[in-house]
Order: sequence, then C-alpha cells, then structure tokens
Amino acid sequence: MVSFSFLIFLLLILLPLTPILCTNDEGTALLVLKTTLSDPGNVLQSWDPNLENPCTWYHVTCDYTDHVIRLDSNLAGVLAPELGKLKYLQHLELYGNNIEGKLPKELGNLANLITMDLFKNNFHGQIPESFANLKSLAILRLNGNKLTGHIPADVANLPNFILFNVSNNHFSGNAMIHGDGSFASLPINGLNTLN
Repeated sequence: MVSFSFLIFLLLILLPLTPILCTNDEGTALLVLKTTLSDPGNVLQSWDPNLENPCTWYHVTCDYTDHVIRLDSNLAGVLAPELGKLKYLQHLELYGNNIEGKLPKELGNLANLITMDLFKNNFHGQIPESFANLKSLAILRLNGNKLTGHIPADVANLPNFILFNVSNNHFSGNAMIHGDGSFASLPINGLNTLN
C-alpha cells in the first residue's frame, strides 16, 4: 500500500511538469519561449499553461481554428528555437525589445510568416540561410541589431518582399538585391548607415 506522504512527494515532483502537458503544441512552444525571456513588466502573466490552447493569452492572436498567427510583446532574453514549431504563425512582432543571441534557424520553418519584425534588439551572428524558406514573407525588418557576416542572396530576394530593412547592423560584402526584376550588387557598408 502506498503511503500518503509518498503520494504528496510524487505530486510535488510531477506538479511542475503538468503545465507543459496541459496545453497544445503551440502553447508548449510559447511556454518554452517564456522560460528563455525575462518579463520585467509581467506582460506574459496571462500565459496560463493549464488552458487548452494559448489563444486567450495576452500578446498572442489566433485564427478561427485556434492556431497562433501573431506574437508580439515587450520582452528581454533570447528567442527559443521552439518558435519554429508555430507553423501557422503569420506575424512575429518582437521589435524594440532587449532580445539578444542568434536568430534561431528554426524560424525558417515558419512557412506562413508574412511579417518578421525583430528590429531594434540585440541579435548578433548571421541571418540564417533557412530564412530563404520563408516564401510568404513580405516584410523583414532586422535593422538596429548587431548582425554580422553576409546577407544571404536567397533571403534578400524572397519573392513577396515589399519591405526589407537590415540597416544599422555590421554586415560585410555585397548583397544581391533585385528591384524591378533586375539584380544589382549593393555594397553592404552603404546599408550599415541607413536609418
């Protein structure tokens, strides 16, 4: 027979695991993101892991099928690679924060992404080549970070771009960017000084 104190002990051990088990996959990905960010203004306090899905959480917008399509907030920390699991996400708007680290290559899995606004943060490293998979992307703003290296040509020439801003970073080399169907080689040092 199991003792009452053992059951209490077991409950205390398993209780911290239940939040991740009570929500859907998108909620789980967002809860992992929450653990990698600091939230000094408590803007994520509504992210209740006991809910069936994250559609009622602040700074999360869902479509009519309860899939996360927009994420915005005012945070600090690093982006979790699990964000790449939000396969219905259309708008990633985490600009003007204090988010740092490298851009997760897993963001290239977000096939439905239309806008990626990550400007005015503290990202460093290179733009992941996987961003070339974002064929629906119309707006990419990575300006005002500390990104380095080259701008991948396949990223710079995504077919649906209406806005591509990578100014005020530390890129090197040339970027092959098209305007009216023709390609032009732009020196990166010119992009580093645009506002």
